[in-house]
Amino acid sequence: MLDQSRIDALRAAELAPRSLFIDGAFRDAVHGKRRDVISPIDGRTLTSIAEGGAEDVDLAVAAARRAFDAGKWSRAAPAERKKVMHRIADLIERHALELAVLGVRDNGTEIAMALKAEPGSAAATFRYYAEAIDKVYGEIAPTAPNVLGLVHREPVGVVAAIVPWNFPMMIGAWKIAPALAAGNSVVLKPAEVASLSLLRLAELCAEAGLPAGVLNVVTGKGSVCGEALGLHMDVDVMAFTGSGAVGRRLLEYSARSNLKRCYLELGGKSPNIVFADAPDLDQAAKVSAYGIFRNSGQVCVAGSRLLVEETIHDEFVARVAAIATKMKVGDPLDLSTEAGAVTSEDQLSKNLEFVRRAKAEGGRLETGGTRILAETGGFYMQPTVFSGIEPAMHLAQEEVFGPVLGVMKFGDEAEAVRLANSTVFGLASAVWTSNLSRAHRMVRAVRAGVVHVNTYGGSDLTVPLGGVGQSGNGHDKSLHALDKFTELKTAWISL
Repeated sequence: MLDQSRIDALRAAELAPRSLFIDGAFRDAVHGKRRDVISPIDGRTLTSIAEGGAEDVDLAVAAARRAFDAGKWSRAAPAERKKVMHRIADLIERHALELAVLGVRDNGTEIAMALKAEPGSAAATFRYYAEAIDKVYGEIAPTAPNVLGLVHREPVGVVAAIVPWNFPMMIGAWKIAPALAAGNSVVLKPAEVASLSLLRLAELCAEAGLPAGVLNVVTGKGSVCGEALGLHMDVDVMAFTGSGAVGRRLLEYSARSNLKRCYLELGGKSPNIVFADAPDLDQAAKVSAYGIFRNSGQVCVAGSRLLVEETIHDEFVARVAAIATKMKVGDPLDLSTEAGAVTSEDQLSKNLEFVRRAKAEGGRLETGGTRILAETGGFYMQPTVFSGIEPAMHLAQEEVFGPVLGVMKFGDEAEAVRLANSTVFGLASAVWTSNLSRAHRMVRAVRAGVVHVNTYGGSDLTVPLGGVGQSGNGHDKSLHALDKFTELKTAWISL
């Protein structure tokens, strides 16, 4: 059981300045630049991190390539890689509260959610891919008797992973663990506003016995380090989670360099569709509210568009708004907090601009819409609900990545599908109905990588996460994630 006193003790700990992690050791950036780490909890400076540049990326990629070519990890027996990855998971679990508090101080996620979603998820991810290592087989082709056709899976080489600030450990592990399991070396670029937990993770990986150079972490601006990775001629695969604008640039960098494969998870504008025959409207309202407002809406799969059948629209909106109004927003290191801080002042400003535009375009503000707790120095926002949202409005088309919900009304199943599919995104979605046939029809009709039925969120590592349309390509989680980090090689043997 979580203990508030332990959390408070970790909150009070002084944090030493952190450096880049390259070739198994911490080192300063080549040009010695540093940047302050500002906590969204109170706006104060926590510590500083190295601000890497293109030269540091070169050093990290070179270390990764040397490690890959040396073969200590890439050609290790699967059983040996498995042991190390289990030790990594053990260390994550042993330091789980430390890692969770460190991450919350850095990005503002409420601690109860962070403990499960960050170190809890990361440890489970390393264990899942540790166990997959020696259970994914090659193939024997159905050839003529005088020929033997074999299909081998081989590691791709050097993987560059760029991860966002909302769940850095969870999303980082989704990329690092399968890449390592396949035998690759990794250069990780965390978000500049949420790097601390991933630097600590790299330290734990080394402690677990991961060879030097197999995992490197370069902190710094995305416009500098991310671009350097995207253009690098010795990076074989790019795995990215973040905005569509950056994803497009990474594709351009691939075309301008070595045509590296780019796998992009670019967020969404996910529809959460509630029919009048939902099995439990109270439960649907609660899950819908928490599906957008937990972590202050900073979740790529957040149900940010609520589509409600017109016969229950007003009643259901009132239920969701009431839940939003009562949610406790505040200090993310307080165990009673239900929604923590917005990660940065810049993101808070963007959220409030969406509120302004929604009002100007005719949306009806049901609750929220303002900054709160400004006296703390931190970045907090009321859970916000708008009804009367039309498909052409900004709030219906653009990802806010904040605690802002737009509600739309539909008359029948066909209109629900039309509204659900009326954006360029296609990451997640949900359908609430007691009609089994309708549920199956909606699963097929809604264009999204994930369709929840009578729930929102909660899927585990056994199923893939990926989007369609401008939500990106490729998949995190499940055995399908290994496809990104392996090459197929055919052996055609005359007998």
